[in-house]
Amino acid sequence: QVQLVESGGGLVQPGGSLRLSCAASINIFRLNVMAWYRQTPGEQRELVAAHPRVGSRIYADSVKGRFTISRDTASNTVHLQMNGLKPEDTGVYYCKAEEPVGTTTNNYWGQGTQVTVSS
Repeated sequence: QVQLVESGGGLVQPGGSLRLSCAASINIFRLNVMAWYRQTPGEQRELVAAHPRVGSRIYADSVKGRFTISRDTASNTVHLQMNGLKPEDTGVYYCKAEEPVGTTTNNYWGQGTQVTVSS
């Protein structure tokens, strides 16, 4: 079982920045992918950014050039640096971890952190 604890959400004005953090309860080298998703009321959870253990980082088109996902292996944490925030970035942000177990994958989610972009 992997616990994920998110932090860093809040209220910010358009054009501002926030940094989200997701701390995992295990060594993140054991996780194939760590990612951030966003959900707004009435909508499905959508991928914002993903950081595979091997391979290139992935970003949603709407955040390319503004958001950066990074792994801190010393603290078993994944960060999402969000710059140039827009009102449409508002939502609950969830951290997800994918743990390989044999031939299957266990998916774990954090509790979510609210990001509100408004003037």
